[in-house]
Amino acid sequence: MAKRMTKAQIEGFFARLQADNPEPEGELDWHNPFTLLVAVVLSAQATDVGVNKATARLFPVADTPRAMLDLGEEGVREKIKTIGLFNAKAKNVIALSRLLIERHGGEVPRDRDALEALPGVGRKTANVVLNIGFGESTIAVDTHLFRVANRTGMAPGKTPLAVELALLKRIPKPYLRHAHHWLILHGRYVCKARRPDCGACTVRAFCNFTEKTA
Repeated sequence: MAKRMTKAQIEGFFARLQADNPEPEGELDWHNPFTLLVAVVLSAQATDVGVNKATARLFPVADTPRAMLDLGEEGVREKIKTIGLFNAKAKNVIALSRLLIERHGGEVPRDRDALEALPGVGRKTANVVLNIGFGESTIAVDTHLFRVANRTGMAPGKTPLAVELALLKRIPKPYLRHAHHWLILHGRYVCKARRPDCGACTVRAFCNFTEKTA
């Protein structure tokens, strides 16, 4: 396990990521909080590219809870059948659409507990929606972010929740809103699972990974 990064290292790490990419964005396509929620639910065990291909068929005909209910479970299934677990995901999308209408007037709630009460929505999904859809300073720990936090020594932890809570404490507040995107993109394209591309890494000077590649 990497030695824990210092406050100065973390500050330098994020200052550089911010300089390289001041306004990072996620790679899922969406245009309102509901389509964001659905896209994130569909992204479980699927690639963003694959989800975008499916939602390019789904969202033009159903981009509100009411339109999704009108489309029906079979209709949703037909639109998203190219992604993994599409049967269960179609069921969840219809169920969450119904609850949004029944409990929230058809609007996506800006509340973690309310979001997590929806079918197919866990803590990570709720964090993504709160961060991207509503600008909240939340950290959604996916496999990339979990790896980067542990490998660099930024916020070592054995579980996604432990890493999330550690990051919320350790990341300077000015960087918190975009930290989720910076870390995920860094893990996806540079600090990759099998072989990190340390030679192309702009933050390697701040990282405590002991086995840096050339």
